[in-house]
Amino acid sequence: MTSISPMDESREGGNQGADAGNLAVPAIYVPGYEKARQINPSLADKYIRHTTIGVPLADSMVREVSQMEPAEGRRLIHAVMESEEDVLATAPASVQALYDHANTTPSWVDQSSFLPGIRAFHANAPEILGGMVGGVLIEGFSTAICESFLITGRLRDQGVRRLKQNNRHMLEIFLPGGLQRYGDGWKLSVRIRIVHARIRHLLNESPQDWDVEEIGTPISAAHVGFAISSFSARLLRHATQLGATFNKEERSSFMQVWRYSGHLMGIPDTILYTDEEDALKIREIAVTCEPEPTFSSIIMANALINSAPLVIGIHDPESRQDLVKYVYTVSAALIGKEMADKLRYPKTRTAGILPLYRLKVRSKRLLNNLTFKRSRAADFQALIDASMFDHHISYDLPDHAHAEQSQQW
Repeated sequence: MTSISPMDESREGGNQGADAGNLAVPAIYVPGYEKARQINPSLADKYIRHTTIGVPLADSMVREVSQMEPAEGRRLIHAVMESEEDVLATAPASVQALYDHANTTPSWVDQSSFLPGIRAFHANAPEILGGMVGGVLIEGFSTAICESFLITGRLRDQGVRRLKQNNRHMLEIFLPGGLQRYGDGWKLSVRIRIVHARIRHLLNESPQDWDVEEIGTPISAAHVGFAISSFSARLLRHATQLGATFNKEERSSFMQVWRYSGHLMGIPDTILYTDEEDALKIREIAVTCEPEPTFSSIIMANALINSAPLVIGIHDPESRQDLVKYVYTVSAALIGKEMADKLRYPKTRTAGILPLYRLKVRSKRLLNNLTFKRSRAADFQALIDASMFDHHISYDLPDHAHAEQSQQW
């Protein structure tokens, strides 16, 4: 880990500048950090600082819960989710602190303002799902984010379940009331915070798997802040490329839904975006700071593409192969030829693929409108089919750093 003395310069928009003193920079970030400081020094300093921290409240809670019997840990997590005051009254201080934070709604949250974004999500669900799988997640795996996924084997060995869980979370936060206190979107967002903390704990306890000096903190605050900026602002762009349409109010609302989910996931305010413009700035600096795609990125990105047909229930080998080829083509058009080459995608022609895709999407919508045919129900059913839609939310946590040796959670 390299120690660098950052200049104390203000971030664009008037946010607080870098703290004085030396900044510890994990080795893989040194080249990108120098480039990022030429774009926005203060924001670059802030991003790098967050590569060495996790989510403190959840980390403290998990450290304590990890010393307990699994059944007691589940009982306490269940008490947090369901506001079981009698259990919480005698719970450790770390559990109570996380509960208090999750139950304190920020002043900027307005549940009624989520409705335009919710409507837009369901009006454009196929394109949003396509933009997430073929664009946003692939771009995420092109960064050091991929390392924890590869080491744990969560996507490699349990890819379909992992993707369906990801879709379930997105679906739940975009249901009316999903982010209200007892909504499943609220619970799944807080659950993600706890699961991330548990995986951080397991990897930090396994130095042969994770080198903090080289890579920084596993599932760092920087990476979660980067991810939420991508799930929101970048996803809007990719979904639009695939034919989705959003007006100004819907874009702003869509961003606020993800922002509140990110808050519940424990992302510190210092790396949590405020609006679409801010999210794009964070993402630009994050991409610049992140190292070039590694062999881990190649493995994870290609595993994701090959899992996509199974997520939507296509198991026939020939049909699956045909869909994988098409997903590669669309994904390459979304992420660009340069990134597709770095991730060793099969050679494919992408010229005209996105305009043709948009034409098909919008022609279908026009035809449905002209014939009064309703496709929303079918789209919603398809989204449910692509989600890990159990009737209850599991509060089990992984008990081993490697997925193949861990209990299912």
